[in-house]
Amino acid sequence: MSCGKHYDTENCVCDILREIADAQDDVVSSDCHTSCEQSINDLLGDTVANNKDTVPVLLYCKGNCKPFEGFGAKKGAINDIMGSFYFRVKHVDKDCCATLELLRDPNDNDKDPDSPVKQFTGNLKRTGICISVDLDCFCHVTCLPAIDATTMA
Repeated sequence: MSCGKHYDTENCVCDILREIADAQDDVVSSDCHTSCEQSINDLLGDTVANNKDTVPVLLYCKGNCKPFEGFGAKKGAINDIMGSFYFRVKHVDKDCCATLELLRDPNDNDKDPDSPVKQFTGNLKRTGICISVDLDCFCHVTCLPAIDATTMA
């Protein structure tokens, strides 16, 4: 899958994220072997049964091609804003507007990591913090292997 198999919006990032969102909500199989496709297959358990529920993604902004960092705060904790480079796709609408959930390590106290490499610990969990983004602003998506990202407390 180079730019999404089920959609053709002429926006590669939008098409791939929409497909990931659909795969996380529905069980749809595919037979391609690129990194995003393999993550989707792993999520769906095409190779073996598993408890995976999330394909973590990194997004890269158009123009500067730097990794995108999203920010948010948990409900009732406006003074506790945190950032993340890692996201779980919640929804992608027909206009390529996406709802993304921040993924973080529950034990990571760095609220504003410098880079995805410095943030990554291998223990990404759902935060319940969601942001909306226009996928036309991105030129690249990196999919990580599917994980069990049970919501952190």
